[in-house]
Amino acid sequence: MTDQNIMHPCFMCGSQFQMGEHIYDGKYIRGYDITVCMACWDNNWDGWAPNYETRLIAHFENEGIPIPERNEKGLLPRE
Repeated sequence: MTDQNIMHPCFMCGSQFQMGEHIYDGKYIRGYDITVCMACWDNNWDGWAPNYETRLIAHFENEGIPIPERNEKGLLPRE
């Protein structure tokens, strides 16, 4: 086992989190092709907060990902 930390930036907040070597402090969202920190994942359990929409929609458009339907709260779903 190595002592090297594998750090990734959170797509949403930009913070760095560790992913790998049995530590998974983030979540890969396959349908969106992004990785987010667990704080962003946990704090947006009911859908992505409106302050993240511009970033998400630009990503969807750049990657050719269809914009998902909003959930019952009017938010973009987490996945």
